[in-house]
Amino acid sequence: MRNRSSVPILRGISIAILSIAVVLTVIALIGYSRQRNNYPRGMTIAGVPVGGVDPQVASERVLQVYSSPIEVQYGEAIIHVDPSVVGFELDMDSMIAAADLERTGGSFWGGFWNYLWNRDPAPVEIPLSATISEERLRAYLQNEISARYDEPPTPAQPVPGSTTFTAGTPGIILDIDRAVRLIEDTLRSPNNRTVVLSFRQSAAARPTMQNLEILLQQNITVADFDGVIGVYLQDLQNGQEIHFAMDQGELISVNPDIAFTASSTVKIPIMVSYFIKYGSDALSEQSTALLMDMIRRSENPPADRLMESLDALRGPLVVTEDMRKIGLENTFLAGFFCSAEFPCPLLQRFETPANKRTDVETDPDSFNQTTPSDIGMLLADIYQCAEGGGGALIAAFPDKISSELCKQMITLLASDKIGVLIEAGVPEGTQVAHKHGWISDPSSLVIKNISDAGIVYTPGGNYVLVIYAYHPVQTVWEPVSGLFAQMSQAVYNYYNIPTQ
Repeated sequence: MRNRSSVPILRGISIAILSIAVVLTVIALIGYSRQRNNYPRGMTIAGVPVGGVDPQVASERVLQVYSSPIEVQYGEAIIHVDPSVVGFELDMDSMIAAADLERTGGSFWGGFWNYLWNRDPAPVEIPLSATISEERLRAYLQNEISARYDEPPTPAQPVPGSTTFTAGTPGIILDIDRAVRLIEDTLRSPNNRTVVLSFRQSAAARPTMQNLEILLQQNITVADFDGVIGVYLQDLQNGQEIHFAMDQGELISVNPDIAFTASSTVKIPIMVSYFIKYGSDALSEQSTALLMDMIRRSENPPADRLMESLDALRGPLVVTEDMRKIGLENTFLAGFFCSAEFPCPLLQRFETPANKRTDVETDPDSFNQTTPSDIGMLLADIYQCAEGGGGALIAAFPDKISSELCKQMITLLASDKIGVLIEAGVPEGTQVAHKHGWISDPSSLVIKNISDAGIVYTPGGNYVLVIYAYHPVQTVWEPVSGLFAQMSQAVYNYYNIPTQ
């Protein structure tokens, strides 16, 4: 028979145990609820640990990390950059919202059960949400880092009174495109807040064309040439020009340019007109021989024969008309060459902007005249045509002139090998497609005009160089031809400066 007195005791014990369980459960629920107000252990926001803290503290932690300056190392310089300065902005609201969803979005009782068994939840990573203004970052790199810490290259400099240039030194230039990527990665990192910027070496710059122009003028001054000299140079890579003239050592205007006796350089226009008229048929066996004798040997009878093939009576005027069509208004032929014993008549008298000048006197021949810029531009047109880049020749004679024909013209001009003037100023083996010329008084054989006009091909760049010189008494060959070579060497050295 059961002892009735033990029932109340057992019941009391049960009630006590149940009460304790209820109290413990309530305490656990309170603890879990408090914990649920904070982020779970193992959670990170943008790589910053925020487990066990509430949203406000979590926001402060993330802001503290990503608002701290990054360290930028560039060469020997160390620069601390405030993220806000380069347009870095955190989107804290979206990151906190995502973290809150992870914190409260799961099953309450499932989370409570894990809490009771002291089970850590799976780590949660909330990715960084931020924006960076690339425009502001690039501006900062350009204005605050590149402008201050770059080491620009030192350009080569001409040596006064010589034909040489001192070698420049390369510089260090910030690689801005790569720097943008590196800094963006650093701004987005919570741990690696240091970045080493890379640079690229910048080659030493070539001196300016103005430096070369001054050097050429110094060469003329040092040579003490007291006649009239005109110089035209065109860079065939970019079209930049040097164009000046000096009279008795003083600079004079080249607007309009100065008229010189064309002498044998006028055979360049004769060659061009012959190709315009005959095109691909210009290089027959007979005509090739005439062209070679005219250019390579600088003989006048072949030039007359070629002009007669253009028009038996008006050949020189046909050449002049062709030059007018490509805009060369100061270049003309007014009669055949013939000879001193058997002179030819003047077919027409020409007035040009150049020969109407009264401020400078070069006694230009009424039979053939040109200017340094006219012949220079004609050579540039031949070059551009040969390279397939167009030019005035193809524009004016599209159905008659082709790139292949212009290459043939350059081959003919390259056959003129005399070893002096422009050729003497360049290394042996350099291709110079040119035509030289000089003319002397028939009675005294005194030379008053010397000229050379050519296309020079070099490793550092191709260019047109034209020089005309006149002296009213005598253009003494040795010092003047040496001056031509000296200026030619200065130009060659400008395009082919040794690197350091």
